[in-house]
Amino acid sequence: MTIQQNISLKKYNTFGISAKARFLCEINNLNDLAEVLRMDEYPEKFIISGGSNMLITQDIAALVIHINLKGKEIISETEDHVILKVMAGENWHQMILWALEQNYGGLENMSLIPGNTGTAPIQNIGAYGVELKDTFESCEAMEIATQQIKNFTKEDCQFGYRDSYFKNKGKEKYIITSVSFKLSKRNHSLNTSYGAIEQALEEGGIAQPTIKDISNAVIKIRQSKLPDPAVLGNSGSFFKNPVISKLEFDIFSKKNPEAPFYKVSENAYKIPAGWLIEQCGFKGKRFGDAGVHKNQALVLVNYDNASGREILELAHKIIAVVQDKFGIQITPEVNIIK
Repeated sequence: MTIQQNISLKKYNTFGISAKARFLCEINNLNDLAEVLRMDEYPEKFIISGGSNMLITQDIAALVIHINLKGKEIISETEDHVILKVMAGENWHQMILWALEQNYGGLENMSLIPGNTGTAPIQNIGAYGVELKDTFESCEAMEIATQQIKNFTKEDCQFGYRDSYFKNKGKEKYIITSVSFKLSKRNHSLNTSYGAIEQALEEGGIAQPTIKDISNAVIKIRQSKLPDPAVLGNSGSFFKNPVISKLEFDIFSKKNPEAPFYKVSENAYKIPAGWLIEQCGFKGKRFGDAGVHKNQALVLVNYDNASGREILELAHKIIAVVQDKFGIQITPEVNIIK
């Protein structure tokens, strides 16, 4: 294990922000992770994995620990299901493609979400009517203070909408080292009702879709709307879709009868943040090298060499205008590193 100095983090975050780490090390096994956490000469430590759900707004003076743990393992299986354990450093989308090749179902709606597997439970990532918690079995995490490995059940993780224990009480206390999923081997439960999946399947002439067909449809939709981080720096959806009460929704829908929405419960409605932002005129707008993507207003982009602060300033401007126009507060989905 080597400690590097003054390393650019541009390739370690999908926004392509050119901040620097004073120190950085690559972690490829659990022993090295435990060792580096015990290093008193680096009292401040900062964990990074796929770098897909963060906006870095300044240089990082701490020791940046890049989690690069690799591997997949079948823990147990029956005729109907398999428990698949995936190490934290495995690329999320590549892991899903591998699972589909084995005919393991349950993750297909979350195809092409950027990032690595270990960070997925922190955010309880989701897309097209499916969330990580739907297939989550458990995860293992190393406690930073003791370097002990602890197993977390679904209940332990306290999953919510783009939320979990690891974003709240467990924040900066644990490093997720692996995630286990319960996936179907046959009689797959297909979710095609959300978004434009059914339309994409129709256009492809697919009447009886497989899990691969669902994945391909999601990939096609995402590629049509979302920029490739390797080409245009971004972190996917920058904002959460706001959830408002029925009273708030009744007032909002009277003023905006054309607005799309999703009923979450009897007293909760989800409004697409992208629609709100687009109605405020931000879609496709550029402010220096920071901007809002031309095909999806939910995505903020780094056109060339925007700083994290410039992108954050744009986010604050969008939040203020949406609040002023609709009386609805939108909040960032990404982690802001200040």
